[in-house]
Amino acid sequence: MEFGAVLQTNPPASRTIALAKLAEQHGFSHVWTFDSHLLWQEPYVIYSAILAETRRIKVGPFVTNPATRDWTVTASVFATLNEMYGNRTICGIGRGDSAVRVTNGKPTSLAELRESIHVIRELANSRAVEYNGATLRFPWSVGSELDVWVAAYGPLALKLTGEVGDGFILQLADLDIAEWMIRTVRDAAENAGRDPMSIKFCVAAPMYIGEDRQHMRDQCRWFGGMVGNHVADIVGKYGTSGAVPKALTDYIAGRESYDYNEHGRAGNTHTAFVPDEIVDRFCVLGTAEEHIEKLEALRALGVDQFAGYLQHDNKEETLRVYGETVIPALRDTVTAKS
Repeated sequence: MEFGAVLQTNPPASRTIALAKLAEQHGFSHVWTFDSHLLWQEPYVIYSAILAETRRIKVGPFVTNPATRDWTVTASVFATLNEMYGNRTICGIGRGDSAVRVTNGKPTSLAELRESIHVIRELANSRAVEYNGATLRFPWSVGSELDVWVAAYGPLALKLTGEVGDGFILQLADLDIAEWMIRTVRDAAENAGRDPMSIKFCVAAPMYIGEDRQHMRDQCRWFGGMVGNHVADIVGKYGTSGAVPKALTDYIAGRESYDYNEHGRAGNTHTAFVPDEIVDRFCVLGTAEEHIEKLEALRALGVDQFAGYLQHDNKEETLRVYGETVIPALRDTVTAKS
């Protein structure tokens, strides 16, 4: 299993860069960041600095969207970073949440998402693509490589992921929901004639190493509110008739409003509706041993990467314990002599 750290690009940027460097030192393979240009600083600028000050870690948005950035510009950024730093980028993409809603926009259609994935991936992999009636290609890009991982919850988005995604990003760590969604994506891939095992699966959730259960819950309750935004869209489209598991939809019954000014922040005052049970199910909390137990269960379901959100008050210590205890426990054992 690989491990990613999910950061916000809060100022100062030097703090984000320092956390990325620390993640690499502790064995993380990926550093992801939110991509919401009004709420936080511009991530692609910060990626360049992270890549310049690290040696092997990959960086990418968690997640970008087709609405707020021109697709060809997005592809150009990835291809440029790859030329500068040696194919160390990855693209997480979805229909759009905070980046579009803060500007009173709305998520893109699945058709637009599908087309944007194709355009970004082809251009960023140094290939020609048809776009707006023209054949486009970066004449300066040779050898750039980029995988596109799709964030999804709803049935049609999961189907799209199986059909076109290089990877699937599931932003919650509930075992039952993860099993259902992984199976749904794999079935869609197989129905599309793809090898279902070729798709990488990433589960993302807050990770907090500690012993004070209630404090950890309160620090990570924001996550249930963030997921609730997407669940509310699903319920609005499909109702609660069983298109997705009730384990995902039932908890938002008490949801009333959401303030994106507090998006992704510990202490979010609009997430009181999220019960402790959901925080425990959606997040990875507790001692190192508890983290290892849950991550082993996720790995058994086919999860290739766990990406841990660090939007809480225990960032450095959580990274340290992961590096010294959790990540080694999830690695294949290699002995010097057998």
